[in-house]
Amino acid sequence: MLSKFLLSTTAVLLFSTHVLAAKPDTSEKTAKDDPYILMELFGAAFSAIKSDYVEETQDRKLIESAIDGMLVKLDPHSGFMDQESYDDMETQTKGEFGGLGIEVTAENGMIRIMTPIDDTPAFKAGLQPGDYITHIDGISVSGLSLNDAVKKMRGAPKTKVRLSIARKEAEPFDVTLTRDIIKIQPVKYEAKEDVGYIRIITFSETTTDSVKKAITELKKKIGENKIKGYVLDIRNNPGGLLDQAVGVSDLFLTQGEIVSTRSRNPEDTIRFSAKKDDLTNGAPIVVLINEGSASASEIVAGALQDHRRAVIVGLKSFGKGSVQSVKAIPGFGAIRLTTARYYTPSGNSIQAKGITPDVVIPRAKIEEEPIIQGFAELNLPEAIAAESGKKAIETEKKPLDRIFKTKNEKKAADSKTNESEKEEKVDYQLDRAIDILHGIAVYQTRQES
Repeated sequence: MLSKFLLSTTAVLLFSTHVLAAKPDTSEKTAKDDPYILMELFGAAFSAIKSDYVEETQDRKLIESAIDGMLVKLDPHSGFMDQESYDDMETQTKGEFGGLGIEVTAENGMIRIMTPIDDTPAFKAGLQPGDYITHIDGISVSGLSLNDAVKKMRGAPKTKVRLSIARKEAEPFDVTLTRDIIKIQPVKYEAKEDVGYIRIITFSETTTDSVKKAITELKKKIGENKIKGYVLDIRNNPGGLLDQAVGVSDLFLTQGEIVSTRSRNPEDTIRFSAKKDDLTNGAPIVVLINEGSASASEIVAGALQDHRRAVIVGLKSFGKGSVQSVKAIPGFGAIRLTTARYYTPSGNSIQAKGITPDVVIPRAKIEEEPIIQGFAELNLPEAIAAESGKKAIETEKKPLDRIFKTKNEKKAADSKTNESEKEEKVDYQLDRAIDILHGIAVYQTRQES
C-alpha cells in the first residue's frame, strides 16, 4: 500500500513538472505555504537525479534518503530507520546487541558521543561523553546521516574499526576498537559498608525489576536496620524506555507526579504518577549524575529532586527532554519522530536544560599532602596529657626525632602510594556522594532522637 502510494505520488509529481512549468503560479504565498505545490520541488529534484546523475541510482534509496533528510533537519533525534536499523533498535531495548557500546547523536556535521556504555569496547577504550567522532576508518563523517555513520561503526564481532576523536582541550587522536556483542546488564549493585550502591547502566525492559532485586539483596546483605541509605548512580546512562524510568522512580516515591509528556496539543498531555509504596522505607538517597546522563536518567533525577526525595550530586545532565515516537512501516523500517517534551513534577522542561545537581561535584583526582608524622598537641614539649578518667595517658607521645621521614622513607612511601593508585582508581564523585549520604543519615537520626 505504502509502496504504491510513494510510486504513484512520484509519477504525479513528475507529470506535474511539465504541466505547471507552462503555467507558473503568480501567488508567492501559495508557493511558500501549499505543501502540494511545494512537492513540485521534490519531483523536480527526483526527476533530475534519475535522468542526469553521473551514476545510476536506486529509487528506494533516493526516497529513503529524502525522508531521512526531512526528518533529521527537524532535530537530532528524529530520523528514518531502514529495516535493519529498526530491528537493531528493538534488540537494543531488550539489552543485547552488536557494536561498540556508545550512544551517539548528530551535531555540527559530526557525530557526538552522548555516553559510552559500561564494560563495552568504547568504555574500555576511554571514550568520553562530549567526544566528537570526525572520521570512521579514515573516512570523514561530514555529510553522513546519523544512520549511515552508525552502520559504518557496526560490524561482525571481533572485527576492528578506527575512530578519529576530537576532544575539548586535547589533541585529536585515533583509537582502534574491536567490535563485540554488547550484552548489557542494566543494573549492578554492591554494599559499600553501610551504604547500598546501585548503578543503573540503561533503562531496558528489565531495569525496574533489577533495581527491586538490588534493593532487596542490599537490605539482606547490610541489614535492614543498619543500612544508612542508597546511592543511585546514573552517570553516563543514555536513557531508554519511558515506562522503566517511571517504574524506577516509583520505587522511591509514595505519591505525586513523576513526569509529564506534553505535545503541541495540550489535550494530549500525559501524566505519570507514583502508585506504590517506597521500597526503601524512606531511607536517604543520593543520585549521581553527569553530562552523560540523558533522557530516562533525567526523568528519574528530576522526579526525585522535585519531590525532595533525594539529593542530586555530580555534574549537570545532558538535557535530552524530548519524546520520540517510533512509527513502524512494515516492509520498510520505521520513522522516529519527536512528538513531545518531558517535564519534571514542578513543571520544568528538561529539554536543552538538563538537571542541575543540588551539589556540584567535579571529577577530581585525590592527591594527599605529605603528613608530618607526630605533629599534634601531644607531641609538643611539656604538653598536658589527655585524661582517661584515672590517670594521664603519656604513652602516645612520639619522639621528636621521628616527626619527619627521611628521604629514603618518603621515597619508599611515595612508591607504595603510586603502586596502590595503579591498582585501584579512586571514584571521587562516588566517595563524596557516600559522605553526603552519611551526613543526611546522621542529621535524620538526630532529628528523630
